[in-house]
Amino acid sequence: MDHERLLDYKKLEIRKLNRADDEVITLLKETVLGSEGGMRYVMQNTPERIATYADRLSFLALYKRSSLKGVIGLCRRIISNRGEKCDATYLRYLAVQSAFQVEKAPGRRSGRLTAVADSFKEKIIGLIREPQQTAANDQNGDRPHVMYAYVESRNERSRNMVNQAGYEYIRSFLTVAFSRFNPHTNPSVTCLGPEEEPAMAKLLEEFYSGYCFYTDEFSFHDHRYYVLRRNGEIMAGVGAIPAQYRVVNVPGLWGWLMMKVLPRTPLFRRLFRPEAFRYVILNAIYCREGSEDLLPDLFDAVCAEEGYHTALTWLDDHSRLYETLRTNRRMGALNRMLNAKPGLVYALFSGLAAEETEKFYDSPAYISGFDFS
Repeated sequence: MDHERLLDYKKLEIRKLNRADDEVITLLKETVLGSEGGMRYVMQNTPERIATYADRLSFLALYKRSSLKGVIGLCRRIISNRGEKCDATYLRYLAVQSAFQVEKAPGRRSGRLTAVADSFKEKIIGLIREPQQTAANDQNGDRPHVMYAYVESRNERSRNMVNQAGYEYIRSFLTVAFSRFNPHTNPSVTCLGPEEEPAMAKLLEEFYSGYCFYTDEFSFHDHRYYVLRRNGEIMAGVGAIPAQYRVVNVPGLWGWLMMKVLPRTPLFRRLFRPEAFRYVILNAIYCREGSEDLLPDLFDAVCAEEGYHTALTWLDDHSRLYETLRTNRRMGALNRMLNAKPGLVYALFSGLAAEETEKFYDSPAYISGFDFS
């Protein structure tokens, strides 16, 4: 069976869906992501990404009179926390129809839509705080488990929701952009062959051995992992994941310029077009110590090979890798213009010893770029 009924509440029903049907995909494709006062956008690659998650992705879905009103995606995976493996579930694809996003007015708790929104919130909160609800099977319910989510710092609704579910703030991260008006290929940069991926996976595992939330789940997605070699040795590497957004709004003066003025200039239009913002995600970045300055050369070649002018990645803002790229003056014009607010990592731990949970607070978080595509 493709779904399981979890809760009934008056005219509302919450089901666990084992796959995304057409109704779920339609809702996700129409959902505007982001927060008020921040960048607002619509993802354009949703069906393909859902297919890639395959049976590791399920959904909690809210129905009213059998009509879908909201979903939360539950992505099962194994993460590494400073070398220790652990079962985990990553929450993504939070999509709720606007009528169910009514904020409480001061002093009011009646009202039909407010009551429906409260009911939805309470039922979902009860479900997402129970890791065993999302385990691959009931036998895994007593094993140590980490539930986690990325939340925009401006998004008070999502922050309140995960806080009430018992999730704790762990780390913060920032968007890093790379851009070239005319990217160039590089003879030292090649796409890794599938037979070389296991050896590269070991290099990545060692590189991120001091991180938490590390997963190699999509490091070699579509076999698009590029490496820069010197004398036959891999000095740097990165996975390339093509993606596209339709940007609805970017706040502030720079946002107005980016949305209304700069796209009319032929050169800048190569980097950013709101109606179809094409970019490549830089995922699973690797760099041998002492070769950090080669990363822009690698990114440049990847953009040229993939046919893009812009690349994005997301990094823990207290990680060495972030500091390396933040201070590099060869990351391009878009990175200098970017004024992104931090994203926040929230997590809920089940069955982990205190010394294990401390690692999450003290170690940089690995942010999977695929989860933003």
